[in-house]
Amino acid sequence: MISVLAQERLLGATLGSALTGFIVFEQRKRIYESIADRDSEPGIQSQVKERMFGKKSRLEFASVWNKAVDQTFGPVIEFLSSRKW
Repeated sequence: MISVLAQERLLGATLGSALTGFIVFEQRKRIYESIADRDSEPGIQSQVKERMFGKKSRLEFASVWNKAVDQTFGPVIEFLSSRKW
């Protein structure tokens, strides 16, 4: 049976890998779009797009992240608290 510590590490590695993959994919997509825009419309400035992690997006992501962490690690924290850790 996998220990709790190993499960936490596996969960962290999985979430970190997924987030990194998503960020890399989005950055590449935006780079290719900007190159295509520049090539198709030389001389015309493209409109400024909201950054991938704009203020609103960061707040929403932080809220979802905190809820997920609370739901995932809440029982572990309660267990450790009951053992006076």
